[in-house]
Amino acid sequence: MMAAAQDRRPSHCIALADAPGIEYVHRAAFGDALEEYSVRLNYVAHATFLLETAGGLSVATDYTGFLGSVDFVPTVVTMNHAHDSHWTALPDERIPHVLKGWGDGRTPNEHHLDLGEMLVRNVPTDIRNQYSGGVEKYGNSIFVFEVAGLCIGHLGHLHHMPDDAQFAALGRLDVVMAPVDGGLTLDLPTMIEVLTRLRSSVVIPMHYWGDASLREFVSGMSQQFDIERRGGSSIELSLRTLPQRPTVITLRPAYLRASGE
Repeated sequence: MMAAAQDRRPSHCIALADAPGIEYVHRAAFGDALEEYSVRLNYVAHATFLLETAGGLSVATDYTGFLGSVDFVPTVVTMNHAHDSHWTALPDERIPHVLKGWGDGRTPNEHHLDLGEMLVRNVPTDIRNQYSGGVEKYGNSIFVFEVAGLCIGHLGHLHHMPDDAQFAALGRLDVVMAPVDGGLTLDLPTMIEVLTRLRSSVVIPMHYWGDASLREFVSGMSQQFDIERRGGSSIELSLRTLPQRPTVITLRPAYLRASGE
């Protein structure tokens, strides 16, 4: 059950200044059992990831209403509305928790969803209005998932460098999913600056337009981050030891399929 507001679990991502490390494990398959204190990230499409926990919780990020051929209902979906490839007006009514990342243009939607095994919270950011060209206040959210001792962040459709207060609100991010298209979100030099400041143990690029833009991002990150290129769409993560250097891990998106398909 969701905790009452007065019983909110404090964020360990903000509270702990000294970040423990992570060990990433390369065996991973959607729906398989997970070891205790581990999570699985499945790169589904564009900016959509499915996060699975050992206790059976699941989160779909920037949910568009379609995850694949399998009939799967996540525990939580998060959405942003800068473009229609990041949200749906008709989420599956079976989903227990649908979290919109945008406010009403004046006040943000603020989320602090405590599911026991996992805490889901957000840091609102502004976006460029795709129709007027102006600024839409609180039109995007960076969602943070605190689970298995990890702090996992999804930058959504980030349009500007976070300010100091927003970086402080994020706290430490062990793992971050970052849009690297280089134009519709942040330009690549600014995105690299954001990720260098976050100094996450694992950076997973998303929201890129083919191999050329991914290669450009990886090249820009390679001076300060190790690079691991993977052919699969998923990775398991657990709280163990930090890599010697922060690492960019590239995944290939794949829609979810039922076992045996």
